[in-house]
Amino acid sequence: MNLLNTKTLSRRTFLRGTGVAMALPFLEAMVPSGIRAKGALTEKRRMVAMCQGLGMHGPHLFPETAGRVFKSTPYLDVIREFRDRYTIFSGTSHPEVDGGHSAEKSFLTAAPHPGSSSFKNTISLDQYAVEQLSPDTRFPYLCISAGSFGLSWTRSGVRIPADSRSSQIFARLFVDGTADEVKQQVRRLKDGQSIMDTVRREAKKLQQQVGAADREKLDQYFTSVRDLEQRLVKAEDWAHKPKPKVSLTPPRDVTNRADFVSRQKNHYDLVHLALKTDSTRIVTLHLGGNNLVPPIDGVTMDWHNLSHHGRDTDKIDQLKIIELEEMRLFADFLGKLRDSKEDDSNLLDRTMVMLGSNLGNASNHNNKNLPVLLAGGGLNHGQHLAFDQKDNQPLGNLFVTMLQRLGVPADKFASGTGTIPGLDGV
Repeated sequence: MNLLNTKTLSRRTFLRGTGVAMALPFLEAMVPSGIRAKGALTEKRRMVAMCQGLGMHGPHLFPETAGRVFKSTPYLDVIREFRDRYTIFSGTSHPEVDGGHSAEKSFLTAAPHPGSSSFKNTISLDQYAVEQLSPDTRFPYLCISAGSFGLSWTRSGVRIPADSRSSQIFARLFVDGTADEVKQQVRRLKDGQSIMDTVRREAKKLQQQVGAADREKLDQYFTSVRDLEQRLVKAEDWAHKPKPKVSLTPPRDVTNRADFVSRQKNHYDLVHLALKTDSTRIVTLHLGGNNLVPPIDGVTMDWHNLSHHGRDTDKIDQLKIIELEEMRLFADFLGKLRDSKEDDSNLLDRTMVMLGSNLGNASNHNNKNLPVLLAGGGLNHGQHLAFDQKDNQPLGNLFVTMLQRLGVPADKFASGTGTIPGLDGV
């Protein structure tokens, strides 16, 4: 249904072509002029919850002092431009969640003893928020993984399958139609024809209809779609190309799964586009971590082995290279959210972005003192909230704070029995 001739664009306006229904970012032209003039917009609040499966090396992440006047660290240096827009937490964990790597299952649920044979999971933070809010978006939530499984669990404790292939996530977000139409559009992408070519006529009409600010926003959005398309097609091509034959003994198998930089970047860009188009407001993203050697200069050992460094300085140095790259990808994602305007604000200030891990000290499989960082969402950031290293603050209390910020009238969640001290809205 073409809505381009209306005076005020519908919030659900799509650019359409054969096999394509392309959602648009939020535009000023989608707000009635009377509301625009009064500034009476309803604020959309969003949440992205992410887990790094192999932890983060604490001495490179946590500041030595608490409060607002803390000295930065090597990992926090990477996100220095966002210092006033994030809070770093230390001394938090889920009570009774143990089992080393098994604790990934409980990262967003806080269900106890995930490594036991009798373990039964509970509802995850994102699914609880979806239940309470019933968001008016095309997708109530997205569950994405750069590894083999996701972070989302139903109320009955069943793991929700995660989307891991960027091309499939892209198709879910932007390609609509019959199975044959979807296949045709995918073929066109591989032949170098952008989705933008398919909807070019409607896009041109739309750009003529809206104001200068909206035209600039559309141009940035269309450019980001084209860039992501090109990367997805290139990755798909490589997956189908035969590998060269050599007479040497095969080294450790470094497949595309090892290239976590490209995988995470694609997923971050897809999450950004999904939020920007208001296709969803709730996202979980498992950032992975595996036993492969990442194709990064200076790294010669597999990631899992490096995370279990046993205080070996060479391993810690190589692990630092990997984790600094993770922080750069995270910084790039925050920058995209910050630069995406929404009425009188931006996506970062409207989106809580939690980056954490189920492992505190990955070297000994410890599940205490978890690395947790929360950015954006309009909260009172710019601080290091340090809790007792032995008697940890329940991470569930942070989840209660996040639920309340989303608009859920919750006073408890899982092992969280109240909000986390020191973090308030602004």
